Amino acid sequence: MRTMSGRVKAAISFLTILLLDQLVKYYVELTMLPGESIPIVPPYFHITFVLNPGAAFGIFRGQQWLFLVTATVFAIAFAVFYERLRRSGPLIHYGSIALAAGAVSNLIDRIRLGHVVDFFDFRVWPVFNIADIAIVLGTSAVLWALFVQRREI
Repeated sequence: MRTMSGRVKAAISFLTILLLDQLVKYYVELTMLPGESIPIVPPYFHITFVLNPGAAFGIFRGQQWLFLVTATVFAIAFAVFYERLRRSGPLIHYGSIALAAGAVSNLIDRIRLGHVVDFFDFRVWPVFNIADIAIVLGTSAVLWALFVQRREI
């Protein structure tokens, strides 16, 4: 039995993150009003529809051009350097894929809507989305591989 190639797994991983994030955001947009909040595990966790015009935690509000340029440059760099990332080990490879998928998904929101749709609300942290989780986990994996794992070798 043949196994899937690394490129096929990478494409599936990228598309799964991207599509899952976009589909959930679309569902939230269709079924909720901006600012509406649905308690899931009160008082700890809610689904809250937030239109985020800024970056993480709402910083840099009104700087859409900065986000569009940054995400576009990152996506192009990811595509150009993909082969090198793929050969750099699984943490860097799949971490970069998660980071790129999250960045592209939020870029799609910015192009389509002019802001990012956020919805996970734990009430002690700013509201976020699946793309944000992918960006944080991807960045963490790459940093771990670069600064912790390399020292252990």
